[in-house]
Amino acid sequence: MADPTLPFPAAGLPARLSADPAALVASGKRVFQIEREALDAVAAGLGEAFQQACQHILSSRGRVVATGMGKSGHIARKIAATLASTGTPAFYVHPGEAGHGDLGMITEADVVLALSYSGESDELLMLLPVLKRQGNLLISMTGKPQSSLARAADVHLDVSVPAEACPLALAPTSSTTASLAMGDALAVALLDARGFTADDFARSHPAGSLGRRLLLHITDVMHSGDDLPRVDAGASLSEALVEMSRKRLGMTAVVNADGVLIGLFTDGDLRRALDSELDVRSAKIAEVMTRSPRTIGADQLAVEAARLMETHKINGLVVVDDAGRAVGALNIHDLLRARVV
Repeated sequence: MADPTLPFPAAGLPARLSADPAALVASGKRVFQIEREALDAVAAGLGEAFQQACQHILSSRGRVVATGMGKSGHIARKIAATLASTGTPAFYVHPGEAGHGDLGMITEADVVLALSYSGESDELLMLLPVLKRQGNLLISMTGKPQSSLARAADVHLDVSVPAEACPLALAPTSSTTASLAMGDALAVALLDARGFTADDFARSHPAGSLGRRLLLHITDVMHSGDDLPRVDAGASLSEALVEMSRKRLGMTAVVNADGVLIGLFTDGDLRRALDSELDVRSAKIAEVMTRSPRTIGADQLAVEAARLMETHKINGLVVVDDAGRAVGALNIHDLLRARVV
C-alpha cells in the first residue's frame, strides 16, 4: 500500500518519505560541502589551458558556439548566454540538431566550446570530423582528460570533481556546478580583458532594470519647452500657482530675464506660505520661493536624479544648462513611470 503521506508517489518509485527535519537540513548542507570542495579542486587546477582558451576566444574573428547534451547542454546554454551578455558574442547549438542541419550555423571563424563530463558523448563526437575539416578551434570541457573529446580538442579545460553530491553518484551535481563555474570564469576573464564596462552591459540589457538605470538620461524623462513650468522673477504668487496647475509638476521654476534659474516654488513652499501671515493674494513669487534650489544637468543619468531626490528629501528637480538656464524639470513620478526607481 502506498504511503499516505505521499499525495502522488512518482511512478515506478517507492512511496516513502523521510520527514525528519534535521536529516533534510543535514542532507542539504552535505551537498553544499561536497560542491564547495569540488569547486576548490577545479580552481586549484586552473592554469595554462584556461589562459590559452581565453586567448583563443579573444583573438577569434567569430563567435563562441557552446554545445553539449543533457545536463551539459543546459550548462552550455547558460554559458553562451553569460558570454553574450558580457561582451563575447556566443550562442548555443544542440549537438543532435547540429547533425541534422544546424551545423550550417557554425562558420569557420567560430570557436566551439564543447561540454561533456565523460568526454564520450556520441552526439558531440559525431561532429568532430566536420568541425576539424572546417578548421574550427575546439575547446573541450570534460572531467576526463584522457577522453575522446578531450584528446581531440585544441584546448582542454579539466572540470573533474572528487565526487558528485548525489549519494548514488548518478545525477550530475558537483560536475555541472564545476562546469558552470568554469564558464563563469571564462566570461569574467574575457570581460576584464576586453575592458567591458557597466555601460556596455546595459546596452545588451536595455529592457532590464539595470539597463534603464545605466542608459536613461535626464533628457529622456524631463519636461522641456512649453511643458516646463516657469515664471519670471516679477510674477505674483497667483501667477505661479496658475503655472503650477497648468504644468502639473507640483512646482515651477523662477527665472530672470535671461532664463537663468534664480529660485523654485513648490507645493511645500505654498503650504509654508499659507501657514505664515503673508497675504497670498498680493504676494510676489520672489517673497516665497526657495532660493538656490537643487538642480541637475541634462546630460546626467536619470538614476542620479533619483539619488539626489532621496538624499535631500525632495520630489522634483529643475534641469539647468552650463549657463544656469532652466531647460527642463522632472519629479519623482517621472522616474517611477520610467521605472528608474
